Amino acid sequence: MRKLFLPLFGAIGALAAIATPALANDRYAERPPVMVSPDLSAPWVTQLGRAPGVVRSSRGYAVQPQVRYRQVAPQGQYYGQPRVQYRQPQAGTDRIRTAAVPGQQMRRKAARPQINPIYLPQEVAFDGKEKPGTIVIDTTQNFLYLVGEGGKARRYGVGTGKPGFEWAGTHKVSQKREWPDWRPPSEMIAREKAKGRYLPTFLAGGIENPLGARALYLGSTLYRIHGTNQPWTIGGAVSSGCIRMRNEDVVDLYDRVKVGTTVVVM
Repeated sequence: MRKLFLPLFGAIGALAAIATPALANDRYAERPPVMVSPDLSAPWVTQLGRAPGVVRSSRGYAVQPQVRYRQVAPQGQYYGQPRVQYRQPQAGTDRIRTAAVPGQQMRRKAARPQINPIYLPQEVAFDGKEKPGTIVIDTTQNFLYLVGEGGKARRYGVGTGKPGFEWAGTHKVSQKREWPDWRPPSEMIAREKAKGRYLPTFLAGGIENPLGARALYLGSTLYRIHGTNQPWTIGGAVSSGCIRMRNEDVVDLYDRVKVGTTVVVM
């Protein structure tokens, strides 16, 4: 009988020796989750705080431009896309890129609404007092005008500040950047963190960057005229104060203006 128990105790001891490390490691099997934003292109991932200026109390989507900005092209016709092409920057060793999942992008693209044709670039009559070469931004109608000669202007659709982030004023274009990097200010990071959304402290320029293909910086403020990775938001009050354009439109504007250009935000 004693000889029978000896193998049995030996087997139990061997099982215990194997199970003990496994049980000890069980508490490390489940790692705490890392909270990150599911979509860096969400509407709240847009530009910056408020600047001094006149705050408008009401916002809305433009249905048709006002009479003073009547359209020059025949009714029902719209000018085509800008002739300027843009390219994504080449990835460098100091750039961090995020891999895209083709299936997810296709599903998102299918669900995105189309931009209203009135927000496509077009030549319009302009009877404002601003000199040719001036940029005028109408934040109630969500249009940007590049004033031209002979009472005309080139008009683009834009996205403007959402309620609480409206402003007005006059600034100069202080600098221009192609595929700008994005560093959200601490105020924005804290504001979004309180909502359970976590912003990166730095995002390299590229197609996933909410600043888009180009940026025109306005004076010493944190505001910019820039591109977007959400073109379907053009025409709405959607940003945190910056002026948002389609990438192809901001590239076209970028090539037409210089540092020092006057920008009037109304």
